[in-house]
Amino acid sequence: MRRDLNGRVTMPLYEYYCQSCKRRVAVRMSYSEFDCAHPKCSYCQSDQLQRLISRVRVSRSEDSRMESLADPGNFGDVDENDPRSVGKFMRRMGSEMGEDMGPEFDEMVGRLEAGEDPESIEADMPDPSGPAAGPAPSL
Repeated sequence: MRRDLNGRVTMPLYEYYCQSCKRRVAVRMSYSEFDCAHPKCSYCQSDQLQRLISRVRVSRSEDSRMESLADPGNFGDVDENDPRSVGKFMRRMGSEMGEDMGPEFDEMVGRLEAGEDPESIEADMPDPSGPAAGPAPSL
């Protein structure tokens, strides 16, 4: 029996490709159900499903992710004079972080990967410190 981090019983997720509507379908079922199940597409109810091999995700500690990011071997193919190379590297770093880096990060990396000049991207980005603080109001 498989359990999650909170001790709850979990069921495996099986992925299929529907031959009828051409969509990916995910089906949760127990290991014992898998041998005799006849899953149907959740979109069109067709039983014309082809089993797909799912990606495997490995959980890593934050220390392990940070160690991997600090490895000098990861910097070998980065050409700091080529925005596309820098964008590719940043995309890899963002993936290594294991969390959503936000829409600004995605926009910036996409623009770098398209070959846009980093200075023009920086000029278009909002100031991370927010609006100028200005003088404190007098009381």
